[in-house]
Amino acid sequence: MTMAPLRVLVLCTGNKVRSQMAEAFLQRAGGDRLAVSSAGTHPSSVSPLTIQVLAERGFDWAGARSKSLSEFLGQPFDLVVTVCDDAREACPVFPGARRQVHRAFRDPIWAGGTEEERLREFRAVRDEIEAWAGELAASLLADADAR
Repeated sequence: MTMAPLRVLVLCTGNKVRSQMAEAFLQRAGGDRLAVSSAGTHPSSVSPLTIQVLAERGFDWAGARSKSLSEFLGQPFDLVVTVCDDAREACPVFPGARRQVHRAFRDPIWAGGTEEERLREFRAVRDEIEAWAGELAASLLADADAR
């Protein structure tokens, strides 16, 4: 008997960098056992630098769009993750979430400097999110297997 994938929603403010990265890495780490989506409390557009640094890890994220939190209201999720403090404050409780966790990452969108310096900041945040997502996915799947 195959189990339905665990549903995970990653929330941020603009859904243009951190939540997009977390969605990509959680989905990859969880394979068909996780169904991951991301959204923003104030959606904007996916940053071109997000698309670029994800491509460096093998993701084709060019067609990604920034989604609104409202698109997911009323849907059940096994886990809702906020990856910025603003999203946690705006959405301290997500209706329909079995569990919520918070892990803030700095926002590279505000990095100044040259294009290379900005890319370096995006890559650093990407690498932090990639490591965290791998650990979270492994923990989620181990918990599911223990049930």
